Amino acid sequence: MNLVNNILKSQSSMEVLRRSFSISPRLLTEKSLTIREAITQAMDEEISRDERVFLIGEEVAQYDGAYKMSKGLWKKHGDKRIVDTPITEMGFAGLATGAAMAGLRPICEFMTFNFSMQAIDHVINSAAKAYYMSAGKVKVPIVFRGPNGAAAGVGAQHSQDYSSWYSQCPGLKVIAPYSAEDCRGLLKAAIRDDDPGLFMI
Repeated sequence: MNLVNNILKSQSSMEVLRRSFSISPRLLTEKSLTIREAITQAMDEEISRDERVFLIGEEVAQYDGAYKMSKGLWKKHGDKRIVDTPITEMGFAGLATGAAMAGLRPICEFMTFNFSMQAIDHVINSAAKAYYMSAGKVKVPIVFRGPNGAAAGVGAQHSQDYSSWYSQCPGLKVIAPYSAEDCRGLLKAAIRDDDPGLFMI
């Protein structure tokens, strides 16, 4: 019976810890929060908290993101922290992976995870394996983020679910949150993590 009580106490503590990480005082006063708002707030708070964090991807700056996930971030943080790129997933994923290896903490946004196939070499062979291939000397604290599967409600070329593909790659943490609260807390945790993660919504 003591074992059961200890487990219940530890699970309760874990729940409190998780909730304290995903809820800020600002959120407690709001009635509801969309997943889009939760992701934007998490990125904003982490970019403000840590000067090494930046967002890179197509249309993330002046256009506020293809799905408005980075709304207002460019105006607040400027060109050095919110970086627009050409349509070249391999190029900006490689740049972000190299920046992570050099000590920065990029959030690399794919317009959809289907486009991550254009950059799969950087995701799987560079980001995921660098730590192990360097005997723990090279960390790659990067988050690859974007819509996955039918989340965006777009065409067949943009709607495949890649979570199972990436979950089979050693060295990657695949995150597929359900609620706005989970999105906010898990994205903040992924950005602070020293390992590469894929944040798929």
